[in-house]
Amino acid sequence: MLILITIMGTLLFVGWIFWAMEYGSAYYKAFGIRIPEGFKVHGIDVSKYQKRINWNDVADMNINGIGFEFCFIKATQGTGRTDPYFNLNWERSKNAGLIRGAYHYFEPGQDGLKQANFFLNQVDHEAGDLPPVLDIEEINGVSKSTLRKRLKDWLKKVEESTGVQPIIYTNLKTYYYLLDDDFSHYPLWIAHYHAGGRPRIFRNWHFWQHSESGRVNGIRGNVDFNVFSGDKNELSKLLIP
Repeated sequence: MLILITIMGTLLFVGWIFWAMEYGSAYYKAFGIRIPEGFKVHGIDVSKYQKRINWNDVADMNINGIGFEFCFIKATQGTGRTDPYFNLNWERSKNAGLIRGAYHYFEPGQDGLKQANFFLNQVDHEAGDLPPVLDIEEINGVSKSTLRKRLKDWLKKVEESTGVQPIIYTNLKTYYYLLDDDFSHYPLWIAHYHAGGRPRIFRNWHFWQHSESGRVNGIRGNVDFNVFSGDKNELSKLLIP
């Protein structure tokens, strides 16, 4: 049985290699990174680490047809931490013409419902915003069953409050260990760096964070780069009505 599982895993990996080879990426000096080809909608995500941002410069940047349509902004963490730059980023990104979304960094050791209420009390969602995002990256010794319940409590409360399904952000390892199956109906924002033309995940995804080291006008330091899986019309269907 172990040999069979190993063979199947190897075949899946080889299959992905051949599939991924159909897609490529190109280096852009102005961005300082390779950009995956074949995507029409690009965006960034930010938090306090980018400090004060000139959002008009971000919105105006366009290199060979690649500019930024959307941004995800860290809002809260756990049950009591608000990103110090959130309110400023939330207001100015929209004023600059970007589609904005807020994300919550989930603390596994804390109650999911309390985290949801804290997030909702800090973020004033409006029509035209991206759905709220649940960012789950750590386990921190919490049992799988307990953590899955806490995540579901957060997701259910936020969906009831906003009227839209939240997006789940995570990396490949956490997704396959913790989120597969029960969470497969939620929109997915997957983090997978240096993956070439596509992330290595065998399910539909909406957003892909493909680099953590991009450069953007109006921002000092590195920035996470993302792409959306569809076109602008498909992105508009995902927004809060």
